[in-house]
Amino acid sequence: MKKFLVLGVLFILPLVAYLFFASGVHNFAKLPVLETNVGNLTAFTPLDSQKVVTLQDKITILSFLGDQLHHREGNAFNLNQKIYKKNYEFKDFQFVVILPYGSEAKATELLKELGNIADVSNWNYLFGTPEQIQSFFKSLKTPYQLDEHLGTDYVFIIDKDNNLRGRDADSNKKEVSKYGYNASSVAELSDEMNDDVKVILAEYRLALKKYKADRKN
Repeated sequence: MKKFLVLGVLFILPLVAYLFFASGVHNFAKLPVLETNVGNLTAFTPLDSQKVVTLQDKITILSFLGDQLHHREGNAFNLNQKIYKKNYEFKDFQFVVILPYGSEAKATELLKELGNIADVSNWNYLFGTPEQIQSFFKSLKTPYQLDEHLGTDYVFIIDKDNNLRGRDADSNKKEVSKYGYNASSVAELSDEMNDDVKVILAEYRLALKKYKADRKN
C-alpha cells in the first residue's frame, strides 16, 4: 500500500504542479490594449483643489458614478474592498471617479466613509459638465453607454500611456472583448478584474526591474 502511495505522489504531484503553472500563464502575460490614446482629464475640476490629477504615468481605475451617487455607492465600496485595498500602496496606482458638478457634497461624504476602510489618498473625484463627461466617456470607445444620470456600473483600466486595457475576444470560448468590469458584481471584481489588475501591475514591476538592471549595466 505504501509503495502505491509513494508512486502516486511521484506521478501526481508533478502533474498538479504543471496544471497550476499552466493555468497561471495569463498572469505573466501583458494585459491587451483595446483602445489607444483615450481622452485626458484637463477639463475636469478635482474635489481636492490642491491635487493635479492626470492619467499620464499612472495606472488608473476609472469609474463614472453619475449624479445619483447613492445608487452606486455600493459599487465604490466593492471596488474599495476588492481592488483598491490590495493595491493602493503601488506607487503609480490611482482611482479616478468622474462626476457631474453638483455632486461635490455627496462625493465628500462617500470619500469619508471609504476612508473608514482604507487610506483613500489615491481616490480622486473629478467634476465636469454633462457635455465634458460624455465627450471623455466616448473617447474610451467602448460598447457601453452612460445612463441618463451620467453613470455606469462598468469601470475601466487605463495604463500609463492613456491606453484602455482589458481582455481580447476569444472566439473559441465565444467570448467578446472585455472593455470594462461590472463593479456591481463582487464575483467579477474578485475574479476577473482582480486578476487583470495583478497582470498590469506585474507588467510595470517587471519593466521597472529591467530598467534598473539596464542602468546598472
